[in-house]
Amino acid sequence: MGKLGCGVDGVLNEAKFSEPLPWIGVYIAAASLACAVAMAADVIHGFRHWKLWFPCKFFTINATSLTIITVAVKLSVDLNTPMPRGQDQLAKLSSTALICTVMGNSMPSIGTMENKEILTNIIALGILVVTVVVNICIQLGTGVIFVFELEHAVIMFLMLVLLIVLSFSALTVPTIKHYLELKYKKKYEMAQKECSVANETNKSLEDKLREALMRYWMMAHTCSPQFVIGRSVTCTASGALCLLSAATLAEAMVRFYLMPGSFKFCKGDSDYKWSINLVLLTQAFAVGMGTIAPAMRWFLAINFRCPTRNKMKGKTTRGYKLEEYWIRILVEMKECPLNIPVHNRLCRRIAHDAKVKCLNLCIGIQAGIVFISKVIRLISVFIMSVILLSYDYFRDRLMKFTPDNSIGNDSGSELPHSSKLDLSRFVLHLEGEESLVELMMKDNRDATDYWRRKAKKRQPKYLMELLELSRPCEGFKGLTEFDSFKVPSLDTEEAPNCWSLSLVTLTGIAIAVPNIERCSMKRLIAGVNEGLVYVRNIEDMQGNMVNSRKAADVVWLGVELYHRWLDVDLRKLSLQGKNTNEILQVLSDSAKSIFMEFKKCNANLCLLDDPSKWPIKVLAANSMYRICQSILLDYEAKHYRMEEKLFEAITVMVSDILAACLTNLKQFITVKCSTTAIEEREKSVRHAAHVLGKTEAILKLLHKTPLPGLNPDKMIVMDEWRSFHKLNSTLYDTPSSELASPAPYDVYLTVD
Repeated sequence: MGKLGCGVDGVLNEAKFSEPLPWIGVYIAAASLACAVAMAADVIHGFRHWKLWFPCKFFTINATSLTIITVAVKLSVDLNTPMPRGQDQLAKLSSTALICTVMGNSMPSIGTMENKEILTNIIALGILVVTVVVNICIQLGTGVIFVFELEHAVIMFLMLVLLIVLSFSALTVPTIKHYLELKYKKKYEMAQKECSVANETNKSLEDKLREALMRYWMMAHTCSPQFVIGRSVTCTASGALCLLSAATLAEAMVRFYLMPGSFKFCKGDSDYKWSINLVLLTQAFAVGMGTIAPAMRWFLAINFRCPTRNKMKGKTTRGYKLEEYWIRILVEMKECPLNIPVHNRLCRRIAHDAKVKCLNLCIGIQAGIVFISKVIRLISVFIMSVILLSYDYFRDRLMKFTPDNSIGNDSGSELPHSSKLDLSRFVLHLEGEESLVELMMKDNRDATDYWRRKAKKRQPKYLMELLELSRPCEGFKGLTEFDSFKVPSLDTEEAPNCWSLSLVTLTGIAIAVPNIERCSMKRLIAGVNEGLVYVRNIEDMQGNMVNSRKAADVVWLGVELYHRWLDVDLRKLSLQGKNTNEILQVLSDSAKSIFMEFKKCNANLCLLDDPSKWPIKVLAANSMYRICQSILLDYEAKHYRMEEKLFEAITVMVSDILAACLTNLKQFITVKCSTTAIEEREKSVRHAAHVLGKTEAILKLLHKTPLPGLNPDKMIVMDEWRSFHKLNSTLYDTPSSELASPAPYDVYLTVD
């Protein structure tokens, strides 16, 4: 009978069922702490990057976060566990307040979602909110919740309002993205024209790229869906509602701890026992951390629109017109026919009329939400204006006691500001946001310069040392020296050369060369390792080299960490007393055996006809065989008898390949700025600014001499360089007037 939960007397042993509840409380606290940590990470990220609208990077509305939230608010839906003490009742209230905090905090995240993802997440969140509200109402009726009834009612009301605001704000996301895409295309064409005009000036390549990045950043940042939602009036209103819910919880906690005599609680202890204090502590912390971002969004909107601040006189009472993008999708849905499999005309008419009335109601609700949000903003402005204007008054009074020369310092600091590039025409804004253009431009004008200067402090010094050995005046001869055209192919079809695979293969051969100083080996590996970061970025612009890039990554992992090429120990090979010729032959034979085994096993497959589909080990083996055979062919002619001479020659080849590849950095920076996904543009431009900062010295070094007359789209392909050199072997012996070379500082900004 004990197994059935009954005692020896046949009575149900209820106490046994409540024994795990303290550990369930720990589980609830852990889920609440996870929410708090994620929201705190967003706050830190916002302050660190000075994005005071706090984008949702770590805590967003998705399946994972909703599951964690469901666990964290378990106390709100617990219908029958007795909660006699004050801490128990407060924990119920904190669980409810946490849902309001989550909705207000994560509202900008809906901007990054696809339409189906928005629908499923909002439905899931709605089910959770309705479940919590219903269960709390039941607990209020049954007496499980017997104090803080008013606070529960206020927070439930705020929770439902936040859900409605979030749901109807999500309806505008597709329309907003569509509007911004249209505006971005027009601004992008304008930026291209201005960049093409800038190419005709005498500015350096770095200055041209820097100004181009400033234009692209302003466009990418101001059309970021999270930023657009974060600065919207509904998000501002949700911040006020979230702040109010946190204040309600704070009021209840202050009353409980400072005025305990005003409450009458029951005797006894909760089944959650000691864990309830842990739950209350973590949830109060989560509510506090999660309220920072919504409160800051609300405060910034109030601060900007406060009269006499930021020159906004007369604008606080304007802008109550309902902008078209708020209801466009609802209007389109109303005008579209209702496709239902019903042939009866009367039934279809009734269904269509019902749909129209329902959508008219939704349009009215949306208009009401926008209007009330603007009213909330106006009320907030009038309430906060007294505090903000008082702050301004006392600040001005204190400024009178500062030395007079501070005025001269301020005026001097404005001189460079006036000479900066005017980017206001590249600010993408929606209807009704005209007053925000100057503010958004001012706050983000120097962002790219900041990232560029920050990245400039971390220059790839080993890569710079390696690139100084390159031979741009000779057309980067290493591109043809490392893989001779005279080497017979292992198959009828030859795999295309890949920048990164050639580099890691040559470095592996260099490690196998005996009697080389360890410091020289380390500098070569470090330089190649720093260069591969940019080489991979450039190769990402090619779509047919996926397997070759994977092969390079696998080979480099073994070469850098273990000094191994696939299954061959390179350092052991160099210490076996063999001469360089024998070592190259061993590597060549090992590579050939791998390829021939693959060819034998796949003789009847069409895989052999397409080298791009070869397995990564086969591609690595093919590269090693060709390079080793090329070096062996030139072994006598180049006088590589001395190990130091061979190592030096390989190092120069590596330098030439790296240098030729990195001449595409300007093209890569431009492509990064023109990525098509609206959600990724901001991140891409920031990455491009970091790359420019780290490689400014490299760009200066590589563009001292004119480059070969290749089209920019062909310069990213290694075999195009090799074919160019093969067909124009006397290119660098011809007069410069006959070279179809672009100017050394041309910036190609035309991207398909």
